[in-house]
Amino acid sequence: MRRKIITYFFLIIFLVLFLVPVYVLSTTSLKSFEDVNIATMWNLPKGLNFQSFIDAFSRLKKNILNSLYLTIPATIISALLGSWNGYILSKWKFPGSNLIFTLILFGMFIPYQSILIPLVLVMRSIGLYGSIGGLIVTHVIYGLPIVTLIFRNYYAGVQNEIVEASKVDGSSLFGIYFHIMLRIAIPAFVVAIVWQFTSIWDEFLFAIVLTQNPNVQPATVALANLAGSQYVQWNVQMAGALIVTIPPLLVYLFLGKYFIQGLLAGSVKG
Repeated sequence: MRRKIITYFFLIIFLVLFLVPVYVLSTTSLKSFEDVNIATMWNLPKGLNFQSFIDAFSRLKKNILNSLYLTIPATIISALLGSWNGYILSKWKFPGSNLIFTLILFGMFIPYQSILIPLVLVMRSIGLYGSIGGLIVTHVIYGLPIVTLIFRNYYAGVQNEIVEASKVDGSSLFGIYFHIMLRIAIPAFVVAIVWQFTSIWDEFLFAIVLTQNPNVQPATVALANLAGSQYVQWNVQMAGALIVTIPPLLVYLFLGKYFIQGLLAGSVKG
């Protein structure tokens, strides 16, 4: 009983620590610019003022669309390619497959900062620098290691007898993938989609380096630009931060349960 009380005590403390920034963010966004200052940052707003949300959305709406144009294709493409990689590396062993898998995983540990200069040079050479297409290619490539790991661990739990029986029935490499593996990998797809969507939506470094034109910049870069150069409208910036968090929040709300199930399935089967 004492252990349970101590556990809940620390959980409540961690919950409060987590909610404090959310409280300040929410209350500040509902205040007028004149009411925002350090001395009254903990005070509740005098009334519900949604003007800051209107101002923030009017300045961010184009960039939010840019983030959707970036995140949705990059997430889908990386998930499909990762599922194919995981299928090949788990069910079609060939000489050097383990080495290839190790090299793919090595990509997870390469810091973003170390490849920025060659990345910019490559994007310029292929004509994708400063475009959403360039960001899509970048995030697909950088997301492949973790997505491949997710699908390989999941497919490793699928009985090899199913694959062997399909081969006996005359199914090809592509046939087994499309008719069997792809259909049973929904939990792994949920994990990959939630992970990739959140990572790409929240990413800032690639976005600011590869897109100099404000018309193609994602929401994270535009949110940073809300600070301005002379003074900061904290209520508008806080409102913008809340608006930008809505898409990944919705993804977690609708897919969160399946995300946990997919993680557990992959950990047990892998």
